[in-house]
Amino acid sequence: MSEQLAKELQLEEENAAFPEVVAAAEGPFITGENIDTSSDLMLAQMLQMEFDREYDAQLRREEKKINGDSKVSISFENYRKVHPYDSDSSEDEVDWQDTRHDPYRADKPTTTPKRGFIGKGKDITTKHDEVVCGRKNTARMENFAPEFQVGDGIGMDLKLSNQVFNALKQHAYSEERRSARLHEKKEHSTAEKAVDPKTRLLLYKMVNSGMLETITGCISTGKESVVFHAYGGNATEDKVIPPECAIKVFKTTLNEFKNRDKYIKDDYRFKDRFSKLNPRKIIRMWAEKEMHNLTRMQDAGIPCPQVVILKKHVLVMSFIGQDQVPAPKLKDVTLSSEDMKKAYYQILNMMQQLYRECNLVHADLSEYNMLWHDGKVWLIDVSQSVEPTHPHGLEFLFRDCRNVSQFFQKGGVAEALNERELFNAVSGLNITADNEVDFQAEIEALEKMNEDHVQNHGKKLSTFSSDGDPPIYDE
Repeated sequence: MSEQLAKELQLEEENAAFPEVVAAAEGPFITGENIDTSSDLMLAQMLQMEFDREYDAQLRREEKKINGDSKVSISFENYRKVHPYDSDSSEDEVDWQDTRHDPYRADKPTTTPKRGFIGKGKDITTKHDEVVCGRKNTARMENFAPEFQVGDGIGMDLKLSNQVFNALKQHAYSEERRSARLHEKKEHSTAEKAVDPKTRLLLYKMVNSGMLETITGCISTGKESVVFHAYGGNATEDKVIPPECAIKVFKTTLNEFKNRDKYIKDDYRFKDRFSKLNPRKIIRMWAEKEMHNLTRMQDAGIPCPQVVILKKHVLVMSFIGQDQVPAPKLKDVTLSSEDMKKAYYQILNMMQQLYRECNLVHADLSEYNMLWHDGKVWLIDVSQSVEPTHPHGLEFLFRDCRNVSQFFQKGGVAEALNERELFNAVSGLNITADNEVDFQAEIEALEKMNEDHVQNHGKKLSTFSSDGDPPIYDE
């Protein structure tokens, strides 16, 4: 009788301690004994319930892994699945995350006594034991950077040798340093169609100040710069903002400027400020150089973009085009014979104006840097333009003449001069060489004469000796 009484008392204590388990058993709880497995709906509910349990367990593991020992923790409670037939399942189950056997956390290696070994007799194990060291190395992989994926070893007794662990450790450090270098490079340089944070801040300031209304997107990319389209904002007292603007962002990477310093270091306007020790200043000087050259051309009445403002390496100009559609390049447009002839004489006059009135040589003139808009040619990309007294100014002019002459001769303009005749017509010089080699030799001799004069007298020759002003060709 005492045994029966003991069982009844034990049952009463269990019912008092776990009332929710008894209540759940009295309801329509789904178990393996009272279900009809022939019902597809019941099987689907069982599978869904099992899936939800695994999903909630995974969320708890992620929660534990992210929070760690931090005082501030996050919770995925809103993302957990509470099954309608198993709402209290999380309370019934034992959360193995609270136990000491977390398969996602490496077991804490057993400490080795100060004497350096444990055990006795044949069962002695030193701190240099291969198995002990292998397990320690596996546990140490948790200290690697989060970006370094070490894999998942749940349920596996992994043991890494010292050689493998040291190789992985060195590789993890190398990857961490490489990631830092890439991040720094990304922060300080523009990408192909994007801008770095400093450039983005400059653009934000222009929009916030009301100078620009909005920046619509990229319209052109090149080796040296990226051009964006923008709508102009409110005009100020000293600045007239055009309705559509072109924002030229010079790339802050230095790779494309290794061979471009010759356009700046020998230009007397920037010679004293040129320094290879600080190459980032070259990029700002490059933008400033284009602004000054465009201002000269604009004062001479040459069709070119109008300068709005220059901020460091960001140059805002008027947009050549309409409704976000840029004007086509001369190489991409199909012109009639009359328009080609008209364009040729216009370019010839612009080259003479550049040389005589602006005291400039384009230095990269071709059908790629000429736009066709409103029935006339517009010149762009003058950041590399130099003065004729530049040590290579006449060479650049001859190269421009060759590009222009070849393009229009291929375009069927019978009146197009060859490169030597065009050079004499633009510069006003009378070089009478019969072949191109002798012609270029005389050009180099003139440049050498000018350079010697600079070294002896410390100033540039005002003009090269010529037989009067160059002739003006008219259609």
